[in-house]
Amino acid sequence: MAAPSAALPMLLPSRAPPSSLDADVKMAWRPKRNLEIPNPPPPEDPRLIEMDMARQLADGKPVKKVRPRRTVDYGGGLGRWALLRKMRPNSTYVPYLRPAPPYIIDLLPPKAYPENPSTSLCTKFVHTSTNKIRCPVNCVVWTPEARRILTGSTSGEFTLWNGLTFNFETILQAHDSAVRTMKFTHSGAFLASADQSGVIKYFQPNMNNLTAWTGHREAIRGLSFSPDDNRFATASDDSTIRIWSFEEQRAERTLTGHGWDVKCVEWHPTKGLLVSGSKDNMIKFWDPRTGTVLSTLHYHKNTVQALAWSPNGNLVASASRDQTVRVFDIRAMKELRLLKGHKKEVCSVTWHPFHPILVSGGSEGAILHWDLSSSSEPPATQSASHQPGPRATLSQAHDSNVWSLTFHPLGHILVSASNDHTTRFWCRERPGDATSVFSGGGEKPPEITDTSGQDEDEEAMVPGFGFGAGGGGGGWWGKEEDRGEGGVPQSSSYGGGPGGGNYPPYGQSGPADTSDEAIPGIGGFEGSGSGAVSGRQNGPLPPQEEIFGSGTPGDGEGDWGRGRGRQRWGRGGGQRDGGGYGSRRNRY
Repeated sequence: MAAPSAALPMLLPSRAPPSSLDADVKMAWRPKRNLEIPNPPPPEDPRLIEMDMARQLADGKPVKKVRPRRTVDYGGGLGRWALLRKMRPNSTYVPYLRPAPPYIIDLLPPKAYPENPSTSLCTKFVHTSTNKIRCPVNCVVWTPEARRILTGSTSGEFTLWNGLTFNFETILQAHDSAVRTMKFTHSGAFLASADQSGVIKYFQPNMNNLTAWTGHREAIRGLSFSPDDNRFATASDDSTIRIWSFEEQRAERTLTGHGWDVKCVEWHPTKGLLVSGSKDNMIKFWDPRTGTVLSTLHYHKNTVQALAWSPNGNLVASASRDQTVRVFDIRAMKELRLLKGHKKEVCSVTWHPFHPILVSGGSEGAILHWDLSSSSEPPATQSASHQPGPRATLSQAHDSNVWSLTFHPLGHILVSASNDHTTRFWCRERPGDATSVFSGGGEKPPEITDTSGQDEDEEAMVPGFGFGAGGGGGGWWGKEEDRGEGGVPQSSSYGGGPGGGNYPPYGQSGPADTSDEAIPGIGGFEGSGSGAVSGRQNGPLPPQEEIFGSGTPGDGEGDWGRGRGRQRWGRGGGQRDGGGYGSRRNRY
């Protein structure tokens, strides 16, 4: 078949097509405006700052440092996506995201990129939030409307942080011992929490305590609601799992079968199926109706510390002290992936709400992102021990165990809670950010935090609550790093990075909100052994006025030891009077 293109008929006039490459170059469009990346705003005039401080002193008010607060605002992206869905030519069209920082305004929510998981790697540090009374943070959850973050600490306190600016909102002494787990119902109408003493409590969203009772004789490590919220399951160190009627607060069944402490339990998102992990290295699947064991998986070589169902309910991920994360397919009841990359035990695991991305946190303080999409599926002939490593690594996300990870329901922010007394927020990279250091494992977050927000009078005098602690953080569906607005990691789809299959670069930690107080826990631990913890541990808490009234932390808060594994210790304390939840300025 004669195929010279010159033989094809020319349908355009002879003058229309360029006669040469030179002519083609001359005809090409060239930009004439906005040729440079926008300059950052100019620094504030120090003289104006001094005048403002002098004015505050003259008025008899305490001098406060005023600084702009970074935020990860999802409103613009959602508005653009809603408009695009009405006007796009077909159901899969998404505009090309150019690899340059100014195009951050074109970044859409993760759900807009169903075929591109690289838009959901939350590796840029945004903010660190730290309480003034410092102690390990054991669990973290988003409130039902996804505008706030609720953390539970070893001191038995609930702390509420703003999910947009990451500043302190309020604090509540919820338990007398360390909070070990807490979950909102699927409807968002109630919160259930459990502590080191085996006490279970119900709260309303305004943090009004409804009821409390002793559910287990030992510490409760896990709690999970059924899909219809009528029941929930608890896992305890007494080696049992109990299924409770939510309304009646009555134990319906006790599941026995594990040979040691049960560290986690998760109810299937849509089915009558429970999965539990234990110190006996086993993962068991249970029928909650009959209380019988359906299947037992013995793949891990050490304690199973965390479990998480994938959003579609087909996969379950497990994190273990044997330094591995394993993913099982319940349809075949077989191991799908063996994920190796942590240098120490793995403490927490969570899934992205839209993409097949798994995030795990380890006791070395690292947060790893694993891409389980089909594009990275290992060959059938490849052994599990040689499967691909993590897609993104935040090797210095925290200074100690990462006890809990959770994604924002939109998938653009990851929140991590750690044994180093901090809650950190991580978001997506800016497209084409040349300052990212992704390949190096991420930079260590700044060692300075902002607690000035805890001294504000508006937040001080609510009954049952103390002064707040501001902090910095940024987030995603599970963990770390610095960003001012949810940016997307650089990938081949953005045109960034050399080589094929290039990964998004890590975000460089920018100048976080700073003050004169160092982040607690850095350099303050005696090692990773599970020895006794120093500092105030036992006995009733002092009056609230002594703790929060002066606005300064006590002398003994910085010497909390760091236990290996789940050996977290809490200060005993009396229940503070509950009150209206939130300050006069920021009602929940």
